Amino acid sequence: MSDKQVLVPRLRFPEFREAGVWKTCNLGDISSVVRGGSPRPIDGFITKESSGLNWLKIGDVDKEAKYVTRTQERVIAEALGKTREVYPGDLILSNSMSFGRPYLMKIKTCIHDGWIAIREIHNSLEGEYLYYFIFSSASQAYFLDNAAGSGVLNLNADIIKSLPISYPARDEQQKIADCLSSLDNLIAAQAEKIDALKSHKRGLMQQLFPREGETVPRLRFPEFRDAAEWEERSISEIGEVVTGSTPSTTDKSLYGGKVMFVSPADISDQCFVTKTAKTLTDKGLSKARVIPTRSILFVCIGSTIGKVAQNKYECATNQQINSVIPFNKFLNNFVYYALELASERIAEMAGKQAVPIINKSLFSTAPLEVPDDKGEQQAVSDCLSSLDALIAAHTEKLQALKAHKQGLMQQLFPIGEGVA
Repeated sequence: MSDKQVLVPRLRFPEFREAGVWKTCNLGDISSVVRGGSPRPIDGFITKESSGLNWLKIGDVDKEAKYVTRTQERVIAEALGKTREVYPGDLILSNSMSFGRPYLMKIKTCIHDGWIAIREIHNSLEGEYLYYFIFSSASQAYFLDNAAGSGVLNLNADIIKSLPISYPARDEQQKIADCLSSLDNLIAAQAEKIDALKSHKRGLMQQLFPREGETVPRLRFPEFRDAAEWEERSISEIGEVVTGSTPSTTDKSLYGGKVMFVSPADISDQCFVTKTAKTLTDKGLSKARVIPTRSILFVCIGSTIGKVAQNKYECATNQQINSVIPFNKFLNNFVYYALELASERIAEMAGKQAVPIINKSLFSTAPLEVPDDKGEQQAVSDCLSSLDALIAAHTEKLQALKAHKQGLMQQLFPIGEGVA
């Protein structure tokens, strides 16, 4: 290993402030970096027998996870000659698409050729410390700068072997890893809290709206229990349906202004779209249909079909989105929640096709159960809005924790020249 030294980190635990500078080496100097392998045809090696070997694919791992704890499939023992086996304590990272994201192994498994394994880690390096170092912005920037490919960028074992690694003594490594692990635990707990709130909201919506074939919700506010039954209405009876369009992308004068131009990628799991990747000038907006504030935007094509949100500000949308501009007798918020609850059912109207599409005519016919009383619409939407506000507050806290972790990592790892 090289003894080349780098700067000390900007933030150091008190007991290590006099411990001296860190060392550097390349990842390949302190570990074995190898690519996984895929026996082909893979269907000939997959088994449901419990005696089979774990078989890890990219899709088996949650992108937010730290550890790999299970696989979806197994392979027969004969696959060993055509793949690679990794063990608890090893690290793996994807080598294409969302490349360079590390994971720590908790199980023994075979990995396909979309993974690269970091094994036989030298005893001078603590595994969790190495995980966080590879996860750091400097390491991720190195991967991005050095990834190969003219179309889809990817990593190979040689690029990963050359990753510069900085490290102190093992006890300081452990302190850094423990600190970041505790933050990860807070982040995970916060994410679980948000998931629980979302599940609660989903269950509440199913009670506050009538079930299929019914005309009265199972849970109704006291002041409306003797009110009229809800009525089934098509979306076109509830509001004007507008399919978006895209102004000419070759006319630069149409883009770069202050008007939001919404595409499916701009719609997240938040209630409102507040900013967009692309914007229009006033001239650009004149070439599109203006969508009033707080209309309901519904993605009607592609892999994200069924995503729904409201626009916080006046906007235009592309052709993949149908907007609903509610008529006066229907509250915007209520229509949003009705569409959110019905989104999966409406998405299924596209049928099974390579690129699912719900055109304007079909979308307009989708039925929703609604009460005529705007007071009941208000009560339902107020209840759900309060839950969404709570979810948004916890989501902000989650993002703040993630940002704090990112900033802390930049302080805990030194910035200096790596090993060539």
